[in-house]
Amino acid sequence: MTSLMILVAGPYRSGTNDDPALIARNVAAMTETSLALFRAGHLPVMGEWFALPLIEHAGSSHIGDPIFNEIFHPISRRLVAKCDGCLRIGGPSAGADEMVELARQHGKSVYYSLDDIPRAS
Repeated sequence: MTSLMILVAGPYRSGTNDDPALIARNVAAMTETSLALFRAGHLPVMGEWFALPLIEHAGSSHIGDPIFNEIFHPISRRLVAKCDGCLRIGGPSAGADEMVELARQHGKSVYYSLDDIPRAS
């Protein structure tokens, strides 16, 4: 199998009440999954890696403000169209579920476990 670019989609804010420690835990889970994908020979991507620096640079003052909303999900929507697939992890998340649906609409593979993704050669 050739290397795939796979969007890791999981909860960011969902279930956190915007608690920074819980958000950090969600990001850590996606990052750990991304590392496993990388070690399996793939190119993992997370919308957060693209969105959060732009959100900060654009002057967002807090999660959910107009600048945050302008950038956060739109980045992932554009990114999923460029990926070969989407790996859905974690618990309930409307945003992650939207990425899965968009991946399907674009004809991309959707995975629910690292075990479902063959190692790249």
